[in-house]
Amino acid sequence: MSQVTPDEPLDPAPSVAVIFPCRNESAAITPTIEAFRAALPDARIIVCDNASTDDTVEVARAAGAEVLHQPFPGKGNAVRRLLSEIDADVYVMADGDATYDAPSAPAMVRTLLDERLDMVIGRRIGADAGQYPAGHEFANKAYSWLFCTLFSTRVEDLLSGYRVMSRRFVKTFPCRARGFEIEPELNAHAAVYRLPVREMSTPYHARAEGSYSKLSKYSDGLRILAFFIVFLRDYAPLRVFGTLGMGMLLVGFAVAVPVLWEYAETGLVERFPTWFASLAIMLGGIVFLTVGFAMESISAARYQSFMGSYLGFGEHRRHGGP
Repeated sequence: MSQVTPDEPLDPAPSVAVIFPCRNESAAITPTIEAFRAALPDARIIVCDNASTDDTVEVARAAGAEVLHQPFPGKGNAVRRLLSEIDADVYVMADGDATYDAPSAPAMVRTLLDERLDMVIGRRIGADAGQYPAGHEFANKAYSWLFCTLFSTRVEDLLSGYRVMSRRFVKTFPCRARGFEIEPELNAHAAVYRLPVREMSTPYHARAEGSYSKLSKYSDGLRILAFFIVFLRDYAPLRVFGTLGMGMLLVGFAVAVPVLWEYAETGLVERFPTWFASLAIMLGGIVFLTVGFAMESISAARYQSFMGSYLGFGEHRRHGGP
């Protein structure tokens, strides 16, 4: 548990919710629920059925879990429903396919509380043979590298669905993702606002027989790449539009140099199409820079609004709130 300073009132034991976004996991949801109930016996266990076509709902209820429904397919949609509907001090999120190591959950929760973090990510290690579908492990490493490069942070397992999160993180997280871009969005949100996050190594197990991955290498991969671009556009616009603007200015100037050189030597401009093209490119660069500065002011206002809500949740919990 977190250490208590003399001027801080003692809070009751934090409430913990274990949440599972699930679609067609009837083969694995029972052992998953049982494992996390054994690891966190006082926690609420909630399954969000994400338009399953099998008997996931009935099996989850029979195993003792609460069940929510999200009729719109997509993991992000299911996570949004869970985070908005469930109230707790600590949220443990995992998949319902029995791959994530439930005995690691108490240590992850303790780390979150003791170090006053907003998110602990279960970094998957020791995968069983054949656990990753072909190409998934390489894609995860590639996306993790790209994410670290774009967002100036460090994460080794970007696509891990095993997360322990604080209440103030959950209740101030916008959650715009619809599908498997939900994990990158969680990391991007923490990176942009410089929230305290830590990765912990956790064992990764083979799927239960009859369970299969819902992740598409190509369509979901493209959605993740598109998410990187859109998120940076909205939350770091000057970086995006400034880079484009400066690039266009440099290209436009490079195109104009031969024309200017010719004019300096002869006093004539014979290549008007090249000259007009260079001016158009440089004008486009100026437009991108202007848009970047304008959107940066909007981003700054969004940052101030977020921090007000984020810090408000921190104070609420400090004084004994839920």
